[in-house]
Amino acid sequence: MRRLLFTLLLLPAATLFAADDYTLGPDSIPQDGVPQGKVTGPLKWTSKVFDGTERDYWVYVPDQYKAEQPACVMVFQDGGSYVNAKGQFRVPVVFDNLIHKKQMPVTVGVFISPGTFPAAKGRSNRSFEYDTVSNQYASFLEKELLPEVGKSVKLRDDAAGRAICGISSGGICAFTAAWERPDLFSKVLSHVGSFTNIRGGDVYPGLIRKTEKKAIRLYLQDGSGDLDNSHGHWPLANLQMAASLKHMGYDYTLAYGDGGHNGKHGGVILPESLVWLWRGVK
Repeated sequence: MRRLLFTLLLLPAATLFAADDYTLGPDSIPQDGVPQGKVTGPLKWTSKVFDGTERDYWVYVPDQYKAEQPACVMVFQDGGSYVNAKGQFRVPVVFDNLIHKKQMPVTVGVFISPGTFPAAKGRSNRSFEYDTVSNQYASFLEKELLPEVGKSVKLRDDAAGRAICGISSGGICAFTAAWERPDLFSKVLSHVGSFTNIRGGDVYPGLIRKTEKKAIRLYLQDGSGDLDNSHGHWPLANLQMAASLKHMGYDYTLAYGDGGHNGKHGGVILPESLVWLWRGVK
């Protein structure tokens, strides 16, 4: 690990920002004969946990969902980016293909935008909600959004049937929610996660080592061309996270490429990351 970090620091910028030319595979493209789930939204939600904020959210329900059988659920921060069927992630398309092939369980997707303050000309509450190291966002999901979605579709309430995902600050938010409430979420998918000192998130590599192992499965993605600024060095932060998870014996994977702070790499490997994350769940 030390040799790898030293090598990364010595590499010229042209090398660090190398290809970043990832190409989507067939599981990210609509396929003939594959039933398509239904996406509802954007819907509006006014929060009490994050008082004064409102946000958009979308709900994906797979074609295979049956009302008598509670479905697994996966929550996505920055939901508009993940639900976009022509974006970098294309989650509804990937879900359709993987569920059809029985490579992941029947899973409802909940895509949530960060809150804004209508009374303050739409000021974003994203950094506070996502980067803060606390249980507030998990409480927002537990007390507000998931019960609201549960009024129209039956969701599993056990942690084994729940996953959470995000990109950048949404990635550390996903980790924080599961870290604070492993009884709510047992699976985390982080794309270019901001495990840096935006609001104290750089404590996690050390905290993981000092805390009894929790029942969380984690898939981390980052690239050598990710950010390096006053908040920290994203590639090193994700490598430190992976080293701490390994040290504590977590069920984890780090997919480390040459990409920058975007969803290109994470989007291309989304199908394989979901298969890995949901393995063993029926």
